[in-house]
Order: sequence, then structure tokens, then C-alpha cells
Amino acid sequence: MSRLFTWLGIAFLTLLGKLPYPLVARFGEGLGGLLHKLPHGRRKVVEANLRLCFPDKTEAEIAAMSRDVFRNIFRSFAERGIFWTGSEAQMRRWVQIDDQADLVALDGTPHILVTMHLSGVEAGAIRLTIHLRDHVGRSGASLYTKQKNALFDDFLKHARGRFGANMISRNDSAREILRSLKKGEALQLISDMDFGERDSEFVPFFGVEALTLNVVSRLARLTGAKVVPIYTEMLPDYQGYVLHILPAWENYPGASVTEDTRRMNAFFEDAIRPRVTEYYWVHKRFKHRPEGEPEIY
Repeated sequence: MSRLFTWLGIAFLTLLGKLPYPLVARFGEGLGGLLHKLPHGRRKVVEANLRLCFPDKTEAEIAAMSRDVFRNIFRSFAERGIFWTGSEAQMRRWVQIDDQADLVALDGTPHILVTMHLSGVEAGAIRLTIHLRDHVGRSGASLYTKQKNALFDDFLKHARGRFGANMISRNDSAREILRSLKKGEALQLISDMDFGERDSEFVPFFGVEALTLNVVSRLARLTGAKVVPIYTEMLPDYQGYVLHILPAWENYPGASVTEDTRRMNAFFEDAIRPRVTEYYWVHKRFKHRPEGEPEIY
């Protein structure tokens, strides 16, 4: 039965991939707005995160922000039908590239492209593989979390890597990551989730201590990799997205791993603040707490 539902889900995504982009985006927004009205745990997670990070907001403002978060997230889920199954022409049409880092010049030297979970993260990550292939002849590597559903995991790995990206599982990644960096191919890392205490430490995120991966700093120290911050911005009027590739950080790594990790979170905040409701507040970003602090969820 689970395989049947998985196949039906894949078929539905494939169907969405053949429909006009603005229609798919509107469908996702409508679905998200509807689901937000239902009582469930994820809405409570979103609102708890927003209250923590924006304590100056009223309850009415938190509720409105929560609704828009759901609309944007389910829009991004529906759009994955296009970005996971659509054509290369669709990717080029709906995701623009703003390359301020000159990735061509970085090819052949270790470099990490670090980002966070904004609504367009999937669109930007896949479009980046096409951009890299066009300009440096290879699509780079990307870290992904292996899914428990083997059928969906195979589909997802193919979807994200279909333009040539080297997909590296987060479960057994260390050797492959080092090999990729030593070859000088771009490595995409999404580093804003709470994955537990391993390779992580508490640093502020919107003023709240958040367990944060410090692997970017440690890899930069180990390999001499440049760190290039990137984020994907949603364009108005259903015009798609633009992937911003910013110049590599100067004086990085800095004085300590902790300071580097603080700097990374500060970049995330700067990218999120103008588009708060595009962020994936459905994640339990503050799942683990410093010793002595109460649970949030």
C-alpha cells in the first residue's frame, strides 16, 4: 500500500510538472491556506518559532504570518512537480541566476556554497547545477538527507541530480565530501536545521540559542575552501525565483569555529528578514535546548 501511495504521489508531481507554473503556484498557495485552517501540530510549531524569533509581534500578526508561511511552503511543495520533473527549459525560464561570486574562477579550488531553507531552495539548488554545468563543465555536488521510503528516495535522488549533480547522502558523506572539495567542484550545503548535537553547537538565530551545524567552518579550516553564501528569492506576480550567488566571505574562517558559525547564522537572518514568511518555520528549529532551558514544542 505504501508503494502505491508513493507511486501516486510521484505521478501527481509529474502531472504538476506539465502544468503552467503560475497555475501550480496558485494551487499550492490555496492548499496551504486551506490546511492552515485545520488544527494540527505543525501550525503550533510555526507559531512557536515565530513568537520566539519575533517577540514584538502581536498574536494577530503571528497568526497572519503563520498563514502566509503555510501558503508559501505548500506553494513550494506544489512547484516541486516542475522543479523535480520538468524540463531544463522550464528551469531556465522560472529561475534566474545572479552570480556575483564568479563561480567560473572558483572552479578547481575547494569551495562551499552555503544556504538555508527558503521556499525556493529546491528551485535554486537544481538551477544551480545547470548553471555550473554551462559555465564550468560539471554540475557540482550536493548533500541530501536519505529518505526512509526507498522508492521515494530513488525518485528524489534522480530528480535533484538529473542535470549531473553528484548527490551525496548526509548519512555517509564525510569521505565523499572531502573528495569533492579536493577535486575543486562546488559543494552545496543547506546548514540551518537542528540535526542533533553531533558536529553542532548553540549559537543565536534571531536572538534565540539554536543548535547549529558547524561543519562549514570545520571543512573550510580542513580544506582551505572558500565559502560562498547563496539564497533563492521568490519573485512577485508568479514570475518564479532568482538565485543570488554572493561573493565569497572574506577573512573566513575566522578566529574560531563558534564565531564562524555565528557569522553563518547572521547571513541566514539577513536573507530571511526581508521575506520572513518564505522561511521553513515548520521545522523544529529549536528542538534541542541548552542545559536547563525548557522544551519549546
